[in-house]
Amino acid sequence: MLKITFKFILVLLFILPNPLSGQDPYIIVLGITQDGGYPHMGCTKECCKMAWENPSMRRNVVSLALVDPVSQQWYLFEATPDIKEQLHMFHQLTADEYNYLPRAVFVSHAHIGHYTGLMQFGREVMNTSGITVYVLPRMNYFINNNGPWDQLVRLGNIVTVEIPDGSEIALSEKINIKVFTVPHRDEYSETAGYKISTGIKGYLFIPDIDKWEKWDKNINEMVKSVDIAFLDGTFYSEGELQGRNMENIPHPFITETMNYFASEDSKTKKKIHFIHFNHSNPVLFKEEVREFIRSEGFELSEQGKKY
Repeated sequence: MLKITFKFILVLLFILPNPLSGQDPYIIVLGITQDGGYPHMGCTKECCKMAWENPSMRRNVVSLALVDPVSQQWYLFEATPDIKEQLHMFHQLTADEYNYLPRAVFVSHAHIGHYTGLMQFGREVMNTSGITVYVLPRMNYFINNNGPWDQLVRLGNIVTVEIPDGSEIALSEKINIKVFTVPHRDEYSETAGYKISTGIKGYLFIPDIDKWEKWDKNINEMVKSVDIAFLDGTFYSEGELQGRNMENIPHPFITETMNYFASEDSKTKKKIHFIHFNHSNPVLFKEEVREFIRSEGFELSEQGKKY
C-alpha cells in the first residue's frame, strides 16, 4: 500500500502545475503591425479589404508587455496610437491582476507608431502622475523640447529617464534591460533596440531597423544569445509597395532575414518571431505565406500571445 501511495505521489508531482512557474517573468505581445496598424487608413486594396469587413483580422501597432508576477509590476514597450485598446487587452489577458497603468514605458524612437500614445497620459485623458518613460538621449530632448509632449513633463504626467546607448537597467533582481541603438531613419531621435533578460528567458526586441548590414553588430550572434527574438518584419519582399521606392523606407525584408539565417540550425531559426508588419505584408492576409515562413523554420509573432 505504501509503495502504491508513493507512486501516486510521484505521478501527482509530474502532472500538477509547478506552483513556482507562475512567478516567472514573461512577455505578452500587444500588437504586431507597423505604425499605421491593420487595416491601414485609406487602404481599400486586397491587403486591407478583408480586415475592414472582418474585425477579427484587425491588429494593433507593435507593442510588448513585460510582466513580473513577483513584484506585481508590468512594463510597456512602445506607446502606440492603439494604447487604449492595448491596455484593455492586457488587463483582459491577466484577469485584472495588475495596476491599470504600467510601472514604466520604454519608447524606442520618434516615429508615430512608437511614442504618440504618450498623449493619452495627459490631462485630457488619464492625467497620470509620474509615469517613468525610458528614452535615448535625442528622444529625451525631443520630448522635453517639443509640444505637446513637453506639457506631459511640465505637468508631471510622465518623467523621462535618459538611457545612453549600451546602458543596462535592472528592473528587479531577475529582470534586466540592455538598450542599444540600431540604424534607422532618425529624423527626430535615434532608434533603440532592447535585450530583455528575465533570469529564465532572454528576449530581443528590434521592431525597426534599416538593414542588417548597416548595423555594427552581428544579428546572427545576437539571436543565438536569446530564447526569442522579435525582429523587424515590416515588408515580406521587394516590390511589395507598388509605385513607391522602397529604398526610401528601408527595412530588412523577411526574405532577406531568412537568407541571413539560412545556414543556421533549426533551433536558431525558431527563435526568430517576425513582428511590425506593414499592412501590405502578405503574412497578415495570406495563409500560404505564413505556412511557407514556418516551413522554413521561422515564426510569426501573434497578438495576445504569452511568450
